[in-house]
Amino acid sequence: MARPTQAVEHLLRRAGFGVTPEEAERFSRYTYPMAVAALTEYDPEESDAVDSKIESDPSRYVRVAVRGQFSPNQVINDARQRWLFRMVHSPAPLQERMALIWHHHFATAYTKIQGVVGTTDATRMMAAKPSEDPGRARGQLELFRQYALGNFRELLVEVAKDPAMLVWLDGDQNFKEKPQENFGRELMELFTFGVEHYVETDVYAAARVFTGWNRARIGVNGAASAYYAFNYNAARHDTNAKDFSFPIYPNGSKRIEARSAATGMQDGLDLINALAIHPETAKRLARRLWTWFVSEVDQPDEDFVRNISDVYLKNDTNMKPVVRAVLFSPQFLASDRPYQRYSWPVEFVVRTMKEVGYVGFSVDTAMTPLLNMGQQLFEPPDVNGWELGPGWFSTGGMLARMNFAATLATNQRVALRDKARVARTTPEDLLSFVLESLSMPEPTGDPRNALLDYVRAGGTWTGSDTQLLNKTGGLVHLLTGSGSYQLV
Repeated sequence: MARPTQAVEHLLRRAGFGVTPEEAERFSRYTYPMAVAALTEYDPEESDAVDSKIESDPSRYVRVAVRGQFSPNQVINDARQRWLFRMVHSPAPLQERMALIWHHHFATAYTKIQGVVGTTDATRMMAAKPSEDPGRARGQLELFRQYALGNFRELLVEVAKDPAMLVWLDGDQNFKEKPQENFGRELMELFTFGVEHYVETDVYAAARVFTGWNRARIGVNGAASAYYAFNYNAARHDTNAKDFSFPIYPNGSKRIEARSAATGMQDGLDLINALAIHPETAKRLARRLWTWFVSEVDQPDEDFVRNISDVYLKNDTNMKPVVRAVLFSPQFLASDRPYQRYSWPVEFVVRTMKEVGYVGFSVDTAMTPLLNMGQQLFEPPDVNGWELGPGWFSTGGMLARMNFAATLATNQRVALRDKARVARTTPEDLLSFVLESLSMPEPTGDPRNALLDYVRAGGTWTGSDTQLLNKTGGLVHLLTGSGSYQLV
Protein backbone atom coordinates (compact mmCIF):
# COMPACT_ATOMS: atom_id res chain seq x y z
CA MET A 1 0.00 0.00 0.00
CA ALA A 2 1.47 3.36 -1.06
CA ARG A 3 1.89 5.86 1.77
CA PRO A 4 2.71 9.57 1.72
CA THR A 5 5.85 10.71 3.50
CA GLN A 6 5.47 11.28 7.23
CA ALA A 7 5.49 15.06 6.69
CA VAL A 8 2.73 14.86 4.08
CA GLU A 9 0.69 12.48 6.22
CA HIS A 10 1.06 14.91 9.14
CA LEU A 11 -0.13 17.71 6.85
CA LEU A 12 -3.18 15.74 5.71
CA ARG A 13 -4.26 15.01 9.29
CA ARG A 14 -3.94 18.65 10.33
CA ALA A 15 -5.04 20.50 7.19
CA GLY A 16 -7.48 17.84 6.06
CA PHE A 17 -9.24 14.92 7.73
CA GLY A 18 -6.87 12.04 7.13
CA VAL A 19 -6.70 10.13 3.85
CA THR A 20 -8.58 7.45 1.98
CA PRO A 21 -6.46 4.73 0.32
CA GLU A 22 -6.99 6.51 -2.99
CA GLU A 23 -5.77 9.80 -1.55
CA ALA A 24 -2.82 8.04 0.05
CA GLU A 25 -1.86 6.70 -3.37
CA ARG A 26 -2.13 10.16 -4.93
CA PHE A 27 -0.24 12.01 -2.21
CA SER A 28 2.49 9.36 -2.08
CA ARG A 29 3.73 10.91 -5.34
CA TYR A 30 3.80 14.47 -3.93
CA THR A 31 6.62 16.36 -2.33
CA TYR A 32 5.65 18.41 0.71
CA PRO A 33 5.42 21.72 -1.23
CA MET A 34 3.28 19.96 -3.85
CA ALA A 35 0.96 18.68 -1.13
CA VAL A 36 0.60 22.14 0.43
CA ALA A 37 -0.18 23.58 -3.00
CA ALA A 38 -2.79 20.87 -3.61
CA LEU A 39 -4.54 21.82 -0.38
CA THR A 40 -4.35 25.61 -0.67
CA GLU A 41 -4.86 26.12 -4.42
CA TYR A 42 -8.24 24.42 -4.69
CA ASP A 43 -10.99 25.17 -7.19
CA PRO A 44 -14.18 26.32 -5.38
CA GLU A 45 -16.38 25.19 -8.27
CA GLU A 46 -14.87 21.71 -8.14
CA SER A 47 -15.38 21.52 -4.38
CA ASP A 48 -19.00 22.66 -4.72
CA ALA A 49 -19.61 19.96 -7.31
CA VAL A 50 -19.01 17.22 -4.75
CA ASP A 51 -22.59 17.76 -3.54
CA SER A 52 -23.81 16.22 -6.79
CA LYS A 53 -22.27 12.91 -5.70
CA ILE A 54 -24.61 12.53 -2.72
CA GLU A 55 -26.59 9.31 -3.20
CA SER A 56 -25.13 8.90 -6.68
CA ASP A 57 -22.99 5.77 -6.27
CA PRO A 58 -23.10 3.88 -2.95
CA SER A 59 -20.14 1.77 -4.05
CA ARG A 60 -17.92 4.88 -4.05
CA TYR A 61 -19.46 7.37 -1.63
CA VAL A 62 -20.63 7.35 1.95
CA ARG A 63 -24.40 7.43 2.16
CA VAL A 64 -26.87 9.85 3.71
CA ALA A 65 -30.15 8.93 5.35
CA VAL A 66 -33.01 10.28 3.27
CA ARG A 67 -36.33 10.84 5.05
CA GLY A 68 -38.49 11.76 2.12
CA GLN A 69 -36.62 14.29 0.00
CA PHE A 70 -33.03 15.13 1.00
CA SER A 71 -33.24 18.86 1.78
CA PRO A 72 -30.01 20.23 3.27
CA ASN A 73 -31.12 23.80 2.58
CA GLN A 74 -34.23 23.36 4.71
CA VAL A 75 -33.68 20.50 7.18
CA ILE A 76 -30.83 20.96 9.66
CA ASN A 77 -30.04 17.25 10.04
CA ASP A 78 -29.75 16.99 6.25
CA ALA A 79 -27.43 20.01 6.32
CA ARG A 80 -25.28 18.24 8.90
CA GLN A 81 -25.16 15.13 6.72
CA ARG A 82 -24.18 17.16 3.66
CA TRP A 83 -21.33 18.81 5.53
CA LEU A 84 -20.01 15.47 6.79
CA PHE A 85 -20.28 14.09 3.25
CA ARG A 86 -18.21 17.04 2.02
CA MET A 87 -15.57 16.47 4.68
CA VAL A 88 -15.20 12.86 3.58
CA HIS A 89 -15.20 13.46 -0.16
CA SER A 90 -14.29 17.07 -0.91
CA PRO A 91 -11.33 17.55 -3.25
CA ALA A 92 -10.63 20.64 -1.09
CA PRO A 93 -10.40 19.27 2.48
CA LEU A 94 -8.64 22.41 3.74
CA GLN A 95 -11.65 24.47 2.65
CA GLU A 96 -13.94 22.32 4.82
CA ARG A 97 -11.42 22.36 7.69
CA MET A 98 -11.27 26.18 7.59
CA ALA A 99 -15.07 26.38 7.40
CA LEU A 100 -15.20 24.24 10.55
CA ILE A 101 -12.62 26.47 12.23
CA TRP A 102 -14.56 29.64 11.34
CA HIS A 103 -17.76 27.96 12.57
CA HIS A 104 -16.01 27.54 15.93
CA HIS A 105 -14.44 31.02 15.90
CA PHE A 106 -17.70 32.78 14.97
CA ALA A 107 -19.81 30.32 16.97
CA THR A 108 -23.50 30.52 16.05
CA ALA A 109 -26.09 27.97 17.16
CA TYR A 110 -29.09 26.80 15.16
CA THR A 111 -31.41 26.35 18.15
CA LYS A 112 -31.62 30.05 19.00
CA ILE A 113 -32.11 30.97 15.33
CA GLN A 114 -34.86 28.37 15.05
CA GLY A 115 -36.64 29.86 18.05
CA VAL A 116 -36.78 33.24 16.33
CA VAL A 117 -37.46 32.45 12.65
CA GLY A 118 -38.61 28.80 12.59
CA THR A 119 -36.98 25.60 11.40
CA THR A 120 -36.87 26.17 7.64
CA ASP A 121 -35.54 29.73 7.69
CA ALA A 122 -33.11 28.85 10.48
CA THR A 123 -31.64 26.06 8.34
CA ARG A 124 -31.45 28.41 5.37
CA MET A 125 -29.65 30.98 7.52
CA MET A 126 -27.15 28.37 8.69
CA ALA A 127 -26.57 26.24 5.61
CA ALA A 128 -28.40 27.31 2.43
CA LYS A 129 -26.41 26.92 -0.77
CA PRO A 130 -27.33 29.90 -3.01
CA SER A 131 -27.41 27.90 -6.23
CA GLU A 132 -30.04 25.59 -4.71
CA ASP A 133 -32.08 28.10 -2.71
CA PRO A 134 -35.24 29.57 -4.30
CA GLY A 135 -34.24 33.07 -3.15
CA ARG A 136 -30.50 32.44 -3.63
CA ALA A 137 -30.00 32.94 0.11
CA ARG A 138 -26.49 32.20 1.37
CA GLY A 139 -26.22 30.32 4.64
CA GLN A 140 -23.50 31.05 7.17
CA LEU A 141 -21.65 27.83 6.33
CA GLU A 142 -21.43 28.87 2.69
CA LEU A 143 -20.01 32.20 3.86
CA PHE A 144 -17.31 30.34 5.79
CA ARG A 145 -16.57 28.10 2.81
CA GLN A 146 -16.36 31.13 0.50
CA TYR A 147 -13.93 32.91 2.82
CA ALA A 148 -12.12 29.79 4.02
CA LEU A 149 -8.74 31.17 2.92
CA GLY A 150 -10.01 34.62 2.02
CA ASN A 151 -9.55 38.09 3.48
CA PHE A 152 -10.20 38.15 7.22
CA ARG A 153 -11.28 41.79 7.25
CA GLU A 154 -13.86 41.08 4.55
CA LEU A 155 -14.98 38.00 6.46
CA LEU A 156 -15.57 40.15 9.56
CA VAL A 157 -17.74 42.51 7.50
CA GLU A 158 -19.75 39.63 6.07
CA VAL A 159 -20.16 38.04 9.52
CA ALA A 160 -21.43 41.37 10.88
CA LYS A 161 -24.06 41.39 8.12
CA ASP A 162 -24.86 37.67 8.30
CA PRO A 163 -28.55 37.06 9.13
CA ALA A 164 -27.79 34.14 11.46
CA MET A 165 -25.26 36.24 13.38
CA LEU A 166 -27.72 39.15 13.53
CA VAL A 167 -30.17 36.85 15.31
CA TRP A 168 -27.56 35.02 17.40
CA LEU A 169 -26.01 38.17 18.88
CA ASP A 170 -29.18 40.27 18.75
CA GLY A 171 -27.95 42.69 16.11
CA ASP A 172 -31.44 42.77 14.65
CA GLN A 173 -32.49 44.48 17.91
CA ASN A 174 -29.72 47.10 17.83
CA PHE A 175 -31.31 50.56 17.52
CA LYS A 176 -30.12 54.04 18.46
CA GLU A 177 -32.84 54.32 21.11
CA LYS A 178 -31.37 51.33 22.99
CA PRO A 179 -28.04 50.06 21.62
CA GLN A 180 -27.58 46.28 21.89
CA GLU A 181 -24.05 45.42 23.07
CA ASN A 182 -23.70 41.71 22.30
CA PHE A 183 -22.17 41.85 18.81
CA GLY A 184 -19.85 44.77 19.54
CA ARG A 185 -18.51 43.00 22.62
CA GLU A 186 -17.89 39.67 20.89
CA LEU A 187 -16.39 41.39 17.85
CA MET A 188 -13.64 42.70 20.11
CA GLU A 189 -13.42 39.95 22.71
CA LEU A 190 -13.75 36.81 20.61
CA PHE A 191 -13.48 37.63 16.92
CA THR A 192 -10.49 40.00 16.96
CA PHE A 193 -7.97 41.25 19.54
CA GLY A 194 -9.31 39.82 22.81
CA VAL A 195 -10.63 40.93 26.16
CA GLU A 196 -7.32 42.44 27.35
CA HIS A 197 -7.36 45.20 24.76
CA TYR A 198 -10.64 47.03 25.25
CA VAL A 199 -12.45 48.72 28.12
CA GLU A 200 -16.15 48.72 28.96
CA THR A 201 -16.80 52.11 27.35
CA ASP A 202 -15.61 50.59 24.06
CA VAL A 203 -18.44 48.05 24.23
CA TYR A 204 -21.08 50.77 24.37
CA ALA A 205 -19.36 52.73 21.60
CA ALA A 206 -19.22 49.60 19.43
CA ALA A 207 -22.91 48.94 20.06
CA ARG A 208 -23.69 52.48 18.82
CA VAL A 209 -21.49 51.94 15.77
CA PHE A 210 -23.66 49.01 14.66
CA THR A 211 -27.07 50.55 15.41
CA GLY A 212 -29.25 50.05 12.36
CA TRP A 213 -27.30 46.97 11.20
CA ASN A 214 -30.50 44.92 11.20
CA ARG A 215 -32.24 42.34 9.01
CA ALA A 216 -35.30 42.39 6.80
CA ARG A 217 -37.51 39.94 4.96
CA ILE A 218 -36.80 40.06 1.25
CA GLY A 219 -39.55 38.98 -1.14
CA VAL A 220 -43.21 38.19 -0.74
CA ASN A 221 -44.20 36.80 2.65
CA GLY A 222 -45.18 33.16 2.33
CA ALA A 223 -43.30 32.70 -0.93
CA ALA A 224 -40.64 30.00 -0.99
CA SER A 225 -38.20 32.54 -2.39
CA ALA A 226 -38.64 35.00 0.51
CA TYR A 227 -35.66 35.08 2.86
CA TYR A 228 -33.98 37.12 5.59
CA ALA A 229 -31.07 39.37 4.65
CA PHE A 230 -29.00 42.18 6.10
CA ASN A 231 -30.62 45.60 6.02
CA TYR A 232 -28.98 48.86 7.04
CA ASN A 233 -31.79 50.77 8.74
CA ALA A 234 -30.55 54.36 8.52
CA ALA A 235 -33.40 55.72 10.61
CA ARG A 236 -32.30 53.60 13.60
CA HIS A 237 -28.58 54.51 13.39
CA ASP A 238 -26.89 56.66 16.03
CA THR A 239 -25.28 59.47 14.04
CA ASN A 240 -23.26 60.99 16.88
CA ALA A 241 -19.49 60.63 17.31
CA LYS A 242 -18.14 57.51 19.01
CA ASP A 243 -14.93 57.45 21.08
CA PHE A 244 -12.70 54.43 21.68
CA SER A 245 -9.69 53.67 23.85
CA PHE A 246 -7.70 52.38 20.86
CA PRO A 247 -6.87 53.95 17.48
CA ILE A 248 -9.46 53.65 14.74
CA TYR A 249 -7.56 55.46 11.97
CA PRO A 250 -3.96 55.41 10.71
CA ASN A 251 -3.39 58.93 12.07
CA GLY A 252 -4.00 57.61 15.58
CA SER A 253 -7.44 59.12 16.01
CA LYS A 254 -9.64 57.19 18.44
CA ARG A 255 -12.87 58.89 17.42
CA ILE A 256 -15.38 57.98 14.73
CA GLU A 257 -16.78 61.39 13.88
CA ALA A 258 -20.49 62.12 13.53
CA ARG A 259 -21.98 61.13 10.19
CA SER A 260 -25.34 61.47 8.55
CA ALA A 261 -27.73 58.55 8.92
CA ALA A 262 -27.42 57.81 5.20
CA THR A 263 -23.64 57.34 5.46
CA GLY A 264 -23.64 55.91 8.98
CA MET A 265 -22.95 52.34 7.90
CA GLN A 266 -19.36 53.44 7.37
CA ASP A 267 -19.00 53.61 11.17
CA GLY A 268 -19.10 49.82 11.36
CA LEU A 269 -16.76 49.39 8.42
CA ASP A 270 -14.23 51.75 10.03
CA LEU A 271 -14.34 49.88 13.34
CA ILE A 272 -14.01 46.48 11.67
CA ASN A 273 -11.06 47.70 9.62
CA ALA A 274 -9.34 49.05 12.75
CA LEU A 275 -9.82 45.75 14.57
CA ALA A 276 -8.82 43.59 11.60
CA ILE A 277 -5.45 45.31 11.15
CA HIS A 278 -4.72 45.79 14.85
CA PRO A 279 -1.38 44.16 15.78
CA GLU A 280 -3.03 42.40 18.72
CA THR A 281 -5.61 40.82 16.40
CA ALA A 282 -2.74 39.51 14.28
CA LYS A 283 -1.09 38.01 17.37
CA ARG A 284 -4.30 36.51 18.69
CA LEU A 285 -5.08 34.86 15.36
CA ALA A 286 -1.50 33.52 15.23
CA ARG A 287 -1.95 31.96 18.68
CA ARG A 288 -5.26 30.44 17.66
CA LEU A 289 -3.70 29.07 14.48
CA TRP A 290 -1.05 27.46 16.68
CA THR A 291 -3.79 25.66 18.60
CA TRP A 292 -5.81 24.79 15.50
CA PHE A 293 -2.87 23.48 13.46
CA VAL A 294 0.35 23.06 15.43
CA SER A 295 0.00 21.95 19.06
CA GLU A 296 -2.28 21.79 22.06
CA VAL A 297 0.51 20.34 24.17
CA ASP A 298 3.06 23.16 23.90
CA GLN A 299 2.43 26.86 24.43
CA PRO A 300 2.59 29.00 21.27
CA ASP A 301 6.16 29.65 20.22
CA GLU A 302 6.87 33.39 20.26
CA ASP A 303 8.86 33.24 17.01
CA PHE A 304 5.88 31.53 15.40
CA VAL A 305 3.46 34.18 16.72
CA ARG A 306 5.70 37.00 15.52
CA ASN A 307 6.26 35.49 12.07
CA ILE A 308 2.63 34.56 11.43
CA SER A 309 1.45 37.97 12.68
CA ASP A 310 3.83 39.65 10.25
CA VAL A 311 2.55 37.56 7.34
CA TYR A 312 -1.04 38.43 8.26
CA LEU A 313 -0.40 42.18 8.41
CA LYS A 314 1.89 42.33 5.36
CA ASN A 315 -0.72 40.47 3.28
CA ASP A 316 -3.62 42.77 4.16
CA THR A 317 -5.29 40.10 6.37
CA ASN A 318 -5.51 37.54 3.54
CA MET A 319 -5.57 34.09 5.10
CA LYS A 320 -4.13 31.95 2.29
CA PRO A 321 -0.56 33.22 2.73
CA VAL A 322 -1.06 33.05 6.50
CA VAL A 323 -2.11 29.39 6.45
CA ARG A 324 0.67 28.55 3.98
CA ALA A 325 3.14 30.19 6.38
CA VAL A 326 1.76 28.04 9.21
CA LEU A 327 2.10 24.86 7.16
CA PHE A 328 5.67 25.69 6.09
CA SER A 329 6.75 26.90 9.53
CA PRO A 330 9.59 25.01 11.25
CA GLN A 331 7.32 24.65 14.28
CA PHE A 332 4.65 22.81 12.25
CA LEU A 333 7.26 20.62 10.57
CA ALA A 334 9.27 19.77 13.70
CA SER A 335 9.84 16.03 14.01
CA ASP A 336 8.13 15.87 17.41
CA ARG A 337 5.04 17.82 16.32
CA PRO A 338 2.79 15.01 15.02
CA TYR A 339 0.12 13.81 17.45
CA GLN A 340 0.18 16.99 19.57
CA ARG A 341 -3.40 17.99 18.83
CA TYR A 342 -6.55 16.42 20.25
CA SER A 343 -8.96 15.52 17.47
CA TRP A 344 -12.32 17.24 17.49
CA PRO A 345 -15.20 14.73 17.41
CA VAL A 346 -15.99 15.66 13.80
CA GLU A 347 -12.32 15.19 12.88
CA PHE A 348 -12.30 11.79 14.55
CA VAL A 349 -15.47 10.62 12.79
CA VAL A 350 -14.43 11.79 9.32
CA ARG A 351 -10.86 10.55 9.63
CA THR A 352 -12.06 7.14 10.84
CA MET A 353 -14.46 6.79 7.91
CA LYS A 354 -11.78 7.83 5.41
CA GLU A 355 -9.18 5.44 6.79
CA VAL A 356 -11.37 2.46 7.73
CA GLY A 357 -13.95 2.64 4.92
CA TYR A 358 -17.52 3.78 4.41
CA VAL A 359 -19.15 1.80 1.60
CA GLY A 360 -22.69 1.06 2.71
CA PHE A 361 -22.30 3.31 5.75
CA SER A 362 -24.38 6.44 6.34
CA VAL A 363 -23.12 9.69 7.84
CA ASP A 364 -26.45 9.86 9.64
CA THR A 365 -25.18 7.00 11.81
CA ALA A 366 -22.63 9.46 13.21
CA MET A 367 -25.20 12.06 14.32
CA THR A 368 -25.98 10.67 17.77
CA PRO A 369 -22.38 9.57 18.46
CA LEU A 370 -21.16 13.07 17.60
CA LEU A 371 -23.67 14.55 20.02
CA ASN A 372 -22.46 12.15 22.71
CA MET A 373 -18.84 13.05 21.91
CA GLY A 374 -19.66 16.70 22.54
CA GLN A 375 -19.88 18.23 19.07
CA GLN A 376 -23.02 18.76 17.04
CA LEU A 377 -22.53 20.70 13.82
CA PHE A 378 -24.38 24.03 13.73
CA GLU A 379 -24.80 23.83 17.53
CA PRO A 380 -21.76 25.17 19.41
CA PRO A 381 -22.64 25.46 23.10
CA ASP A 382 -22.10 29.23 23.43
CA VAL A 383 -20.34 32.24 21.92
CA ASN A 384 -16.95 30.77 22.87
CA GLY A 385 -17.48 27.79 20.58
CA TRP A 386 -16.47 24.34 21.78
CA GLU A 387 -14.03 23.58 24.56
CA LEU A 388 -11.04 22.22 22.68
CA GLY A 389 -8.16 20.01 23.75
CA PRO A 390 -8.55 17.59 26.68
CA GLY A 391 -12.00 19.03 27.27
CA TRP A 392 -13.34 16.75 24.54
CA PHE A 393 -12.43 13.67 26.55
CA SER A 394 -14.99 13.18 29.26
CA THR A 395 -15.73 9.59 30.20
CA GLY A 396 -18.93 9.72 28.13
CA GLY A 397 -17.17 11.41 25.22
CA MET A 398 -14.44 8.77 25.05
CA LEU A 399 -16.98 5.96 25.38
CA ALA A 400 -18.91 7.47 22.44
CA ARG A 401 -15.72 7.44 20.35
CA MET A 402 -15.04 3.81 21.20
CA ASN A 403 -18.63 2.87 20.40
CA PHE A 404 -18.49 4.67 17.06
CA ALA A 405 -15.26 2.87 16.23
CA ALA A 406 -16.99 -0.42 17.01
CA THR A 407 -20.05 0.47 14.90
CA LEU A 408 -17.96 1.42 11.89
CA ALA A 409 -15.61 -1.57 12.17
CA THR A 410 -18.59 -3.93 12.40
CA ASN A 411 -20.24 -2.29 9.41
CA GLN A 412 -17.04 -2.59 7.36
CA ARG A 413 -15.88 -6.03 8.54
CA VAL A 414 -16.51 -7.81 5.23
CA ALA A 415 -14.70 -5.13 3.23
CA LEU A 416 -11.88 -5.14 5.78
CA ARG A 417 -11.58 -8.93 5.49
CA ASP A 418 -11.36 -8.71 1.72
CA LYS A 419 -8.65 -6.06 1.85
CA ALA A 420 -6.70 -7.98 4.49
CA ARG A 421 -6.34 -11.16 2.45
CA VAL A 422 -2.98 -9.88 1.18
CA ALA A 423 -1.74 -9.95 4.79
CA ARG A 424 -3.14 -13.26 5.99
CA THR A 425 0.16 -15.11 6.39
CA THR A 426 0.93 -14.26 10.03
CA PRO A 427 -0.60 -12.24 12.86
CA GLU A 428 2.33 -9.85 12.53
CA ASP A 429 1.51 -9.29 8.86
CA LEU A 430 -2.14 -8.61 9.63
CA LEU A 431 -1.30 -6.11 12.37
CA SER A 432 1.19 -4.32 10.12
CA PHE A 433 -1.39 -4.17 7.34
CA VAL A 434 -4.02 -2.60 9.59
CA LEU A 435 -1.55 -0.11 11.06
CA GLU A 436 -0.47 0.89 7.58
CA SER A 437 -4.05 1.87 6.75
CA LEU A 438 -4.38 4.07 9.87
CA SER A 439 -2.39 7.26 10.35
CA MET A 440 -1.49 6.88 14.01
CA PRO A 441 1.56 6.37 16.21
CA GLU A 442 3.05 2.90 15.84
CA PRO A 443 2.39 0.89 19.03
CA THR A 444 5.47 -0.67 20.55
CA GLY A 445 6.31 -2.91 23.48
CA ASP A 446 3.44 -4.20 25.60
CA PRO A 447 0.63 -2.48 23.59
CA ARG A 448 1.87 -4.10 20.37
CA ASN A 449 2.23 -7.48 22.04
CA ALA A 450 -1.30 -7.20 23.41
CA LEU A 451 -2.64 -6.57 19.90
CA LEU A 452 -0.77 -9.62 18.59
CA ASP A 453 -2.12 -11.70 21.47
CA TYR A 454 -5.62 -10.60 20.45
CA VAL A 455 -5.05 -11.82 16.87
CA ARG A 456 -3.61 -15.15 18.06
CA ALA A 457 -6.37 -15.80 20.60
CA GLY A 458 -8.93 -18.46 19.74
CA GLY A 459 -6.75 -21.09 18.13
CA THR A 460 -3.86 -21.61 15.76
CA TRP A 461 -3.51 -18.86 13.19
CA THR A 462 -4.28 -20.08 9.67
CA GLY A 463 -5.30 -16.84 8.01
CA SER A 464 -8.69 -18.24 7.10
CA ASP A 465 -11.46 -15.95 5.93
CA THR A 466 -13.25 -16.53 9.23
CA GLN A 467 -10.21 -15.38 11.19
CA LEU A 468 -9.73 -12.38 8.92
CA LEU A 469 -13.40 -11.46 9.25
CA ASN A 470 -13.24 -11.46 13.03
CA LYS A 471 -9.74 -10.21 13.68
CA THR A 472 -9.32 -7.46 11.11
CA GLY A 473 -12.42 -5.64 12.23
CA GLY A 474 -11.46 -6.25 15.84
CA LEU A 475 -8.02 -4.73 15.34
CA VAL A 476 -9.53 -1.72 13.61
CA HIS A 477 -11.94 -1.26 16.51
CA LEU A 478 -9.19 -1.53 19.13
CA LEU A 479 -6.87 0.84 17.31
CA THR A 480 -9.35 3.54 16.25
CA GLY A 481 -10.90 3.45 19.71
CA SER A 482 -7.52 3.75 21.42
CA GLY A 483 -6.16 6.86 23.09
CA SER A 484 -3.39 7.16 20.50
CA TYR A 485 -5.85 7.49 17.62
CA GLN A 486 -7.50 10.49 19.28
CA LEU A 487 -4.38 12.56 18.55
CA VAL A 488 -3.65 14.10 15.17
